[in-house]
Amino acid sequence: MKRMIVHCGVDSIQLALLEEGKLVEYAAERSQKRGLVGSFFKGKVVNVIPGMQAAFVDIGQKKNAFLYIDDLLHPHLEKQPKQKPLITELLKPGHELIVQVVKEGIGNKGARVTTHYSLPGRWLVYMPNAGYVAVSKKIGSEEERLRLKVIGEELRTEEEGLIIRTNAEHAGSEAIQEDLTLLRGRWNTILSKSDTGISPCVLHHDLSMVQRLMRDVYSPETDELIMDSPEQAKEAADFLATMLPGESPNIVKYKKDSPIFDFYGIRQQLEKDFLRKLWLPGGGYLVWDTTEALTVIDVNTGKFTGRDNLEDTVYLTNLEAAREIARLVRLRDTGGIIIVDFIDMNSEEHRAGVLDTLEKSFKGDRTQHHILGWTKLGLLEMTRKRIRNENVVTVSE
Repeated sequence: MKRMIVHCGVDSIQLALLEEGKLVEYAAERSQKRGLVGSFFKGKVVNVIPGMQAAFVDIGQKKNAFLYIDDLLHPHLEKQPKQKPLITELLKPGHELIVQVVKEGIGNKGARVTTHYSLPGRWLVYMPNAGYVAVSKKIGSEEERLRLKVIGEELRTEEEGLIIRTNAEHAGSEAIQEDLTLLRGRWNTILSKSDTGISPCVLHHDLSMVQRLMRDVYSPETDELIMDSPEQAKEAADFLATMLPGESPNIVKYKKDSPIFDFYGIRQQLEKDFLRKLWLPGGGYLVWDTTEALTVIDVNTGKFTGRDNLEDTVYLTNLEAAREIARLVRLRDTGGIIIVDFIDMNSEEHRAGVLDTLEKSFKGDRTQHHILGWTKLGLLEMTRKRIRNENVVTVSE
């Protein structure tokens, strides 16, 4: 069971996701300011840099957005030219085009944008120009994957692309059709606004933080959404009624006197889970260091003495660390290169066990990630897509 706790402050909304009582996700969003990722803009090309095969596009933000050549070519790899053209052949300063933000600006860098448009829904991701159907690899049954692919091929037009999401497992064709119709309408609205709008201008904002979580992970049969604002609770119910017609969402209006994050123990977990030194339940600990280029996590036995056998003690500590690292990476929304310095193990069987535990523990993470395995120095190397800046916790009253 998942429990989503939403605290609505004066100028911000904070969300915590609990799975089996453990905090696995946290996010905060200013009430009047949403993130840019997923939003569409009509932009104007400001500068084209041939040496970088990139262009800078004014989308109305403080810093111009960055558009790379690969994000201009056809989204279907098989339909791209065999020899990549020069970006100067495709764009000139002053050109206007629709772009979608795929990565927030970080530091002195502006946002990264693309023309590989995608609109996520409950059951599928709609790509108006991609020309193919794909099915989530997290759906294990080959028979179910084939069923969904056939449905997608029957529903799409020739130029459209669809990614059938994990949520769609066992979903009927009518539900998928309704999702597609909604997303097609959203895309047509974007095109209509682009025809009349003067660049730079916003064409479409992605859903709010709470709505995105409801769309992606909320199941009205098993999950609970608890909010301390009656107005926000009503908005959430209305949104779910649109997204899942006929369902009865389990939305609870929090009415107790104590702050909602205190009552559910979220504040205490956040204060502990965002420290540099983090103690493991068994007595070991992690040291978490983040630089501009990568994140390094060091595993130590600490106060854990374990069994008489040192190798077993090390193995048990590393297993516990692997499970906790997966949770914390997701909670902190850590992106980029991640290096884990587990305690040295002599047994190949133990090394394989730690790697397997880490992979299984990351299965609940919706953000794209790749666990690359052990380096020659005995370090565990992985990458995770960086979309937004890493979480910084400021829990308001």
